[in-house]
Amino acid sequence: MPQRVAVVENILGANDRLADENRARLDAAGVLGLNLMASPGAGKTSLIEHTVRALAGRLRLAVIDGDIATSLDADRAAAAGATAVQINTGGECHLDAVMVQGALGQLDLTGLDLLIVENVGNLVCPASFRLGTHHSVLIASVPEGDDKPYKYPGMYRGVDVLLINKTDLLPYVTFDMARFRQGVEILNPGVRTFAVSCRTGEGLPAWLDWVQAAAAEGRRGAA
Repeated sequence: MPQRVAVVENILGANDRLADENRARLDAAGVLGLNLMASPGAGKTSLIEHTVRALAGRLRLAVIDGDIATSLDADRAAAAGATAVQINTGGECHLDAVMVQGALGQLDLTGLDLLIVENVGNLVCPASFRLGTHHSVLIASVPEGDDKPYKYPGMYRGVDVLLINKTDLLPYVTFDMARFRQGVEILNPGVRTFAVSCRTGEGLPAWLDWVQAAAAEGRRGAA
């Protein structure tokens, strides 16, 4: 086996063990964990803001924000009403299980129902590193183009939920929804998909209903 392959396998194996520990902590507390991934500017933080505000009083939420630098996204999540923990990766293009484990230590999981992990904006690296969350959620945005499932198959293949954001821009940009959905279906047949606009609110109620149902299932599992 080439040395480089062995090193990569060892890194991913160690990450997976820590991810399992993170999942066990969330399960024990009855907390639903979502790993939110997207390219920069697709709308991760905007979706978090809408989700936090809409579910305030119904779910107790926390957000772990991963970014190369600054606390801008964590500040926005906190302003929306969530407990927020910032992770600055110092140049790393993704979060990993050990970073999330450190952030979990700063949260009182017994006082939470939902944890959203906002991964670093990237369509390559985040797909390879499990964090211990229950669902991987990908946000695609209309201005990115309809070719992204074809160019980044690893990301689209590995997610449980897909949101197509910025649908309000469909009349103004070139985006073939049928071609996009066909590419997704080839890679991830039947993936749960929500077409939304964080600007107009279109499609967000269905997303919020799914989040609440998934969180309720997590609480039942911990009971």
